[in-house]
Amino acid sequence: MGLRRIRRNQRQADMKESRSRNGIKKKAENVRRDKRMLALLKKGQVPYVPSIMSWLSVKLDKPSSRISQADVDTLLKG
Repeated sequence: MGLRRIRRNQRQADMKESRSRNGIKKKAENVRRDKRMLALLKKGQVPYVPSIMSWLSVKLDKPSSRISQADVDTLLKG
């Protein structure tokens, strides 16, 4: 039983290190993605392509079928 615990602890330590190392990259990627999506939002109108609707759904905390142009406009202003 001791070996299983040791392997689990090693995996936990490796995953913790990986999260801290990759988290920095992911934050930068998220900022770039937000800029790109906002630029695409300014060009079009609802309905957008699925990738933009998915991003909007996360940002507005609404299902994509419930997102209106007014919601998008408030997001662009704020």
